[in-house]
Amino acid sequence: MKQLSSFPTRMQFTPIPNVFFSYLLPQISDITELKTTLHIFEILYRKRGYPRFVTLSELLVNKSLMSSLREVTKSPREVLRDALETATKRGTILHIVLDRDGAPEDTYFLNTDSDRQIVAKIQNGELQLSGLKAGEQAQPDVETEPQPDIFTLYEQNIGMLTPMIAEELGDAEKLYPKDWIRDAIKEAVSLNKRNWRYIAKILERWSAEGRGNGTYRRDSAKETSPDKYFKGKYGHMVWR
Repeated sequence: MKQLSSFPTRMQFTPIPNVFFSYLLPQISDITELKTTLHIFEILYRKRGYPRFVTLSELLVNKSLMSSLREVTKSPREVLRDALETATKRGTILHIVLDRDGAPEDTYFLNTDSDRQIVAKIQNGELQLSGLKAGEQAQPDVETEPQPDIFTLYEQNIGMLTPMIAEELGDAEKLYPKDWIRDAIKEAVSLNKRNWRYIAKILERWSAEGRGNGTYRRDSAKETSPDKYFKGKYGHMVWR
């Protein structure tokens, strides 16, 4: 075993969902499944664009992963396939087989609500990935699940749900539509701004400026209220 001298001063980090530590990790006993799962998180995080997925071909050329899967009785490719099958059965990842130039391509998504919907669209022919298309070997349709509540969504994507944050979310739920809060969390995640303060700023901006659909919640209320003419700077000059 070669010992690490030290972690570098400047490092890149890969975010891991909290639910992985609280729910999945206690169940994983196979080290190859654990290694494969962590590498999938790392690959997906580094990817850009929509949607984000990883293929078996990409995993097979990952030297760091494949060198760690060497066993005496099985080849690294067989070990990887076993690990992927276990992770799929556990519900960590979603697996579909697509067509790449007439050859099957095993494709994997993270098992999130949005990715389940993406997989369903691919299988229904509503969405096509670059260089890949749904074929006869695709797995059975993945049923979409109800969207998680905003508290679960926050904990899965942003961080620990403290009593103070839970109170802030509860207050936000009274002020804004739930879809706004969900979309604000998604936007914060996409920009890697994983904190409540940033999410709250997004909601405040949408409320003040609208969301590009012509609605201005706060401004419209001000415009329709006659008091704005009497409470302004020149209110003393306006007759009721």
